[in-house]
Amino acid sequence: MQIEIKLDESCKEPKIIIHTDKMTEEVSQIVKLLSEEKPEVFAAIHENGEIILLEQTEIIRIYAENDRVYAKTKDGSYRLKARLYELEERLNKKMFIRISNSEIINLKEVKKFDLSFSGTICVSMSDKTATYVSRRYVRKIKQVLGL
Repeated sequence: MQIEIKLDESCKEPKIIIHTDKMTEEVSQIVKLLSEEKPEVFAAIHENGEIILLEQTEIIRIYAENDRVYAKTKDGSYRLKARLYELEERLNKKMFIRISNSEIINLKEVKKFDLSFSGTICVSMSDKTATYVSRRYVRKIKQVLGL
């Protein structure tokens, strides 16, 4: 695939043109990726009641606890109003992966995966917490890791 970028001061809005001899899976994926508009921020409630905006890159993990959903960042935990499945749809699929029915992690914040546990995987995160991949998601994680 060739990529060409032309800078033109008269162009006020970016325009993407794909030249191809036929529609392929690769072209379809590029079109889908370019047409997806996913919000990069989430409204979150701090424990003191303040509402703040969290960028996806700030989030280490998102988890459910006591019938509420929280986003963990380096600065603390924040309550989110959305459900996990809604957040999973909105999150960047290249950065985030679901590891259990109650947790989604940011792959860029993973320090290591420990496969020595029988039937599960222990995940060490950048904030020094450890979490576990439920058996249901082990195969999916191994595929992502190329194992």
